[in-house]
Amino acid sequence: MLRCCMLFVALSAACSLSAADAPPEPAGMKQLFNGKDLTGWDGDTRLWSVKDGIIHGETTEENKADGNTFLIWKGGDLKDFDLRLSFRCNATNNSGIMYRSKHITEGVKNKWVLGGYQHEVRNETKFPNVSSFIYDERGLIGKRGRMCLVGEIATWDKDGKKVLNEGKPLIDQAGFEKLMKLDDWNDVVIIAKGPTIKHYLNGKQILEFTDNETGKAMSEGLFGVQLHAGKPMWAEFKNIRLKQD
Repeated sequence: MLRCCMLFVALSAACSLSAADAPPEPAGMKQLFNGKDLTGWDGDTRLWSVKDGIIHGETTEENKADGNTFLIWKGGDLKDFDLRLSFRCNATNNSGIMYRSKHITEGVKNKWVLGGYQHEVRNETKFPNVSSFIYDERGLIGKRGRMCLVGEIATWDKDGKKVLNEGKPLIDQAGFEKLMKLDDWNDVVIIAKGPTIKHYLNGKQILEFTDNETGKAMSEGLFGVQLHAGKPMWAEFKNIRLKQD
């Protein structure tokens, strides 16, 4: 009996570190990229193109990004949504997926700048510098930096204090290393309902974030993908589909 109890406790502990599965893809998802050209998108055509049916963004020593720059979907604001896509990138720099964001046109170095919630995109596996944490791009949401890290269930309360769930993380370092596919395609699901946002990577939930800060939380805004200023880099995106509530 004691042995059975110990086994149950061990299994329970293991399950608490096991990320939940992503929900099934809902019916009626809309394809945002036609696989042929950048119709419906706006970005720096020196840096963004379509190659082999994939959105390809690349900076080089000759073709640099003048500040962080974005390929912006022109289909309107996202409010409550289920967004699914795949990415891959190299490790010389980082990229991002923007949602509920604002187009910034003043005090910027190029015409394609977004600020707001960013799903980090990286080709790395060591915490905390990994894909999928939520970053406050350009400090537009109260200059809160990395608002929710991978593994966290976090709430920013109405007064701007970050409160973490006291339970086990959704995923730990070892689990993320097994989940993340370096130098390969990774599948992303982002689900936003009201103030709560959930990120999934390769079918597993890896964070949950609720933004209740008065006057700072963003309930709607634009969607786009990023090329980061600095070291030459490339990032690619495909199978971009959206369902809005």
